Formats: sequence, C-alpha cells, structure tokens
Amino acid sequence: MKLAVDQVFADRSEPERVAHVEKFVELVNLAPARDKRPSELSGGMRQRVSVARTLAMQPKVLLCDEPLSALDALTRANLQDEIARIRIQHRQTVVFITNDPDEAILLADRVIPLTAGPRATLGPSFTVDILHPRDRKLLNHDARFKQLRLDLSGFLLASHHNRHVTLTRKLVLPDIEPEDLSVPRLKLSRPQPLRRGEVKTETVEAGTQ
Repeated sequence: MKLAVDQVFADRSEPERVAHVEKFVELVNLAPARDKRPSELSGGMRQRVSVARTLAMQPKVLLCDEPLSALDALTRANLQDEIARIRIQHRQTVVFITNDPDEAILLADRVIPLTAGPRATLGPSFTVDILHPRDRKLLNHDARFKQLRLDLSGFLLASHHNRHVTLTRKLVLPDIEPEDLSVPRLKLSRPQPLRRGEVKTETVEAGTQ
C-alpha cells in the first residue's frame, strides 16, 4: 500500500504519506498485522488490504467487483460507510458490483440488476432517491427503502423463474473402430494390431548383390 501511496502522492512529504497509509490500515482493522508478510495474511485480510490500497489512492473512478464479500459484518459495514463518505466528499464515480440488494440500495444512486444467466443482460434502472448520508438503522423504517427493496427483489426473482435455458452442443466422437476379436493375437514382443483397419498387406522384395 505504501508503494501505491508514494507513487500517487509523490508531492507530499514522507510523514504525510505515512500518516495517510496508517489511516487506511486502521480503517480496515489491519493495524496489528501491519508487519506481516503477504503470505502470512488470510484471504479476507488480503481483500481488506486491496480495498484499503484502492481507497488510499483516491482514484477519480472507482471500480469495485464485490470488494466486501469476504469480510466480517463489522468491517464490511465500516467500509461501506467509508466508501459512501469518500464518494460524497471527493465526488467520485463508483461502479459497485454486489450480490446484496440492501448493500446496493444503501450505497448507490442507481441500481441496475442483471437478468438470470446463462445469457445475462442488464435489467431496468432503479433510481435510489434517498438523501445522503444514509443511516442503515433508519433505512429499515424508511418507506422508500422498503419499496425499492421489494421492487428490486421482485425483479430478480421473476428473472430467475422465467429464464429458459436452451443448449445446443455438437459432440465430436473419436474415430475409433471397435476391437476385432477375430484377429488372432500373436505372442510377440511387439504389440499386434487388433482391428481390421490396422492390418495392412505389404509386398517386400529382397535381392542379393
């Protein structure tokens, strides 16, 4: 993470860059593991490092493909709040992929679901017209949140039940003839052909000089 911060914020002083890194390390609850090698980190810890490094770089466009899926509930909630705060504070564009409809409504201004596979396409756009910042505790009692959750979940369920899967497969079988048991097997050191197609008649002429 320090290498990324040094590259992006080269104009800042060393103490400022160190403080910036420490801020995001603590954000993902990795301060006790700051001196561990990458091989000593679990899968969830590595994912937290990836999220912290991306947030610390403060990109103009943030592409997130299920970045919080392997995290515990508390860390996930903290990072949801941080992503929402950074987006509002820095006016960043965030494309966030998630399998959790509640997480999508909590963070997004617009939710576009995918239809059921195998040939998934983009579904209709759901506008999340709920003011920021959003409090997850209050959202559970918000009528608009409940309606959006109902509409979004209804579309996903309908798409799953209405999908039709048609598969066309071309099977190419190997060109192998069945073994012909009528061909006698000779007890020789070299293997003998067992199929008629493998038996070939050849004429050999031998002469002397």
